This record gives sequence, structure tokens and C-alpha cells, in this order.
Amino acid sequence: MKRVIINADDLGADVPRNEGILEAVRAGTVTSVSILANGPALEDALQRIRSLDHSKVSFGIHCNLSEGRPLSAGLRVLAGTDGCFLKKAAAHQLLINGGGAAFEEEIARELDMQIEALKGAGLNLTHIDGHHHVHVFPAAIKAVCAAARRHNIPWMRIPDEPGPAFSEYDIPDSLIEESKIFSSLAGYARFYVEDAGLKAADHFRGLYLKGRASLPRMQKILEGLKPGLTEIMVHPGRVSAGHPKGRSFSSFSTMDREKELHVLLSEEFRLTLSRIDVILIPFPEIKG
Repeated sequence: MKRVIINADDLGADVPRNEGILEAVRAGTVTSVSILANGPALEDALQRIRSLDHSKVSFGIHCNLSEGRPLSAGLRVLAGTDGCFLKKAAAHQLLINGGGAAFEEEIARELDMQIEALKGAGLNLTHIDGHHHVHVFPAAIKAVCAAARRHNIPWMRIPDEPGPAFSEYDIPDSLIEESKIFSSLAGYARFYVEDAGLKAADHFRGLYLKGRASLPRMQKILEGLKPGLTEIMVHPGRVSAGHPKGRSFSSFSTMDREKELHVLLSEEFRLTLSRIDVILIPFPEIKG
């Protein structure tokens, strides 16, 4: 049996992203969402979530150590002089190299703040993953596993995708290289996840879809699924004319996101799911 969780990342980043993600949730083709606790549109996301059937969608934290403004005050290593996270490239370099005990304490403190913000809003968090996959980097993985244990979050994403399910000829070299790095780090992180007693899907797909999702590519992924539980990462959204651009989360409401949403809402996508007998589910709750 092939069970699939289709998880949309970045809920809370901006209002158009919220609109698109929750449109796909209501259509039944997104079964799980990951929420940015420091997202500028978090309150809008929480308000929209209240109207959902919570038995058909799972909620997780998209832990963020790379973009926007932290929830913790006084971060000396994770944040820059402007008080914001260092952005993707600099944050990744920092998380690869590590920064000692003080750095690890900052990571743990910020993770607790982000998780508590969502739990305080009444959400039952089933899973944890990372914005820009920060959660699997060497300096973060132990702190993320420990935070998941402290807060009774049973599932964690392991983004170890073996390769694209479709032709590589039109995938940028930079995306291929980035995806290989994330997969390698995820393989390293799996030991810590299992040692912490956390659960992960058997398979993961979505790294090579970044900004390039189309119906044929999604069909190739679905047709190539292995038995077991697969998490497919997606990034749907809506574009809003005149949406403000700023220092943080400035590239979220793009046409690529809306194209991805159209794929997820299409009748052809639904027919593919039916044809290959895929069962869509949210992250299962684990009792006890």
C-alpha cells in the first residue's frame, strides 16, 4: 500500500501563501501543513485554520533559523545586527560549522519559543521540519530532536531524496547540488532522529520540485512511489498584485507558487492519484 502525506510548507509567510495553501487543503490534495511561527502572516493563518476540519489535515512547525525576525530576544550568533536571522546562505554556513555551547543554547531557546507560540494558539503539532531544511544541519539536529521530545512532537522530516523522478535535463545545476547536500545531511540526521525515538516517513520527495512543479513532474513522482509512507513537500500559494516586498520573506508570493497550486487543484492530478491507488493521509497521531 502506498500512503502519501502531501505537506505544504511556509504557512504564515504571507497572506497570498496562506490563501493558496488552505485552498489546496480544502480541496483535499494537501493533507498537512508546516507553519512559520515567526511568519508575518501567522495571525491570518491561525484565523483561517480555525475553519478547517482538523481530522483531515495535520499541523507541524516549520522551524526557522534563517529568515525573518526571531521570537527570542538577544540572539548574538543566530541573528545579525539588525536583529533578523542571517538569511539562507549565511545561516547554512553557520549551521554547518557550529558555534559552541552558546550557539546551541540559542538554537534551543528559539525552537522552544517557536513551538510554544503555536501550541499556545491551540494547535496540536504532529511534526517538525525546517525552513531551508535547517533542522538537519549538524549544529541544529540534536537541539531539534530534543525540542521535539520536550514538546511531544512525534514526527520529523528526513529530506533524503535519492534523485529526481523526472529528467534532469532542465533542472539547474545549482538545484541538483543543493538537493544532494540536503539529502546527505538528512542521511546523517536520521541516526539522531531514530535515536531520539522520533518517527519519519519511509520516503521523501520534493527537493527537485523547487520552483519547477508541473503536472507531468508530479505524475512521475506519484508513479514512481515505493510501498510505505511517503512525504511529498509542496509550496503552493497565490500571487497578490502589489503585495509588499521587504527584508524578510520577500520572495514567497510568486507565480511559481500559483502554478504549483493549479497542479494540486487540477482534475488530472486527482485522476492520477486514483489511477495509481494512492491513499492521501495527514501525519498520523501517535498515542502513548
